[in-house]
Amino acid sequence: MKRIVILGDGMADEPIASLGGKTPMQVAHTPYMDLLARQGRNGLLQTVPPGFSPGSEIANLSVLGYDLPSVYEGRGVLEAASMGVEVLPGELCLRCNLVNLEGDRLKNHSAGHISTPEANELIRFLDKKLGGESISFHPGVSYRHVLKIKGGSKALHCTPPHDIPEQPFAPHLVHPENDDAIATANLLNRLIAASRELLEDHAVNQRRKGEGKDPANAIWPWSPGFRPSMKPLKELFPIGSGAVISAVDLIRGIGVYAGLEVVKVAGATGLHDTNYEGKAAAALAALKKHDFVYLHVEASDEAGHEGNVPLKIKTIEYLDARLVKTIYEETVTWQEPVTIAVLPDHPTPCATRTHTSQPVPFLIYRRDREPDEVLTYDEFSAKGGSYGLLSGDGFMKALLD
Repeated sequence: MKRIVILGDGMADEPIASLGGKTPMQVAHTPYMDLLARQGRNGLLQTVPPGFSPGSEIANLSVLGYDLPSVYEGRGVLEAASMGVEVLPGELCLRCNLVNLEGDRLKNHSAGHISTPEANELIRFLDKKLGGESISFHPGVSYRHVLKIKGGSKALHCTPPHDIPEQPFAPHLVHPENDDAIATANLLNRLIAASRELLEDHAVNQRRKGEGKDPANAIWPWSPGFRPSMKPLKELFPIGSGAVISAVDLIRGIGVYAGLEVVKVAGATGLHDTNYEGKAAAALAALKKHDFVYLHVEASDEAGHEGNVPLKIKTIEYLDARLVKTIYEETVTWQEPVTIAVLPDHPTPCATRTHTSQPVPFLIYRRDREPDEVLTYDEFSAKGGSYGLLSGDGFMKALLD
């Protein structure tokens, strides 16, 4: 039995007045996800355990059945693994966004979705100006980068920048959680201030402003942690070999620690213009080679962070028509059965433009299994599914049952 998880990041939402009190998932035309829900079994999954914030690193580790209290060390170190950046014992690793600050507010968390070449030029510039023996900046994709500090403390309160769009940023600067972390917090806040001075008039930002784009005029470090102790997924569940497909370093990094082959797809952007067809083709090729494939698509999450309801609906429809359809229609012809699961990792409501901890709807389809009575795939229909509400490693156990 082969299995594929298709994860639409942030796809779940809340009822929206302009949609007649429906969610984007309910409004979107998704005949293939509805077909899989109707022919499969459905339920809700609590992906954010008590005491954890609803970050994508938390939710995706939870979907994969990892015990968060024992493995979680922040998302920076996971992204570093994807980027090939080694994190040594005693090195603190943080996710480092390039953001746009305007006056006293954080206008957006992505510096206007800055391009990777532009961002890499800025990060290398900062490493030259601010880096050294104990501090280093490492370029990633678009606005997503990594900062390492030797000998730092992770006892820090760091606000994810996507949680505070259009809000004053000063109250959300880094705060120490104990006396041992004061020096690290002060260092990080100095780096934020220094980056703002250095980046404002950089040539890249001068060009961006001239083109009417938001400048990437500051860094925002968050999600601190050390190298995690994660077992490969095949040591936790009977899956044999596996692969992960994503445009996002975070998900690729989880795949590295989970012992999955990282499959990169040309044209995968993490946005609504991502290469859906390429991802579908890569997933089918990976399924022929492996027993388990984790296929992650970021687009709906970014639309939610932008508060763009029409775009979020479009990304959900793209997922259905350009990816789910292809995978279903191909695998249903295979002699070996293929289990298909579809779910988000967490909701990203357009109204709040940030992640929430509400349970997410999931479906699991296998052609030899009697379906339940759910007819469509969305946040509310799934409540009537035969799986009920799962948590912990419940989803992976259901997938592998």
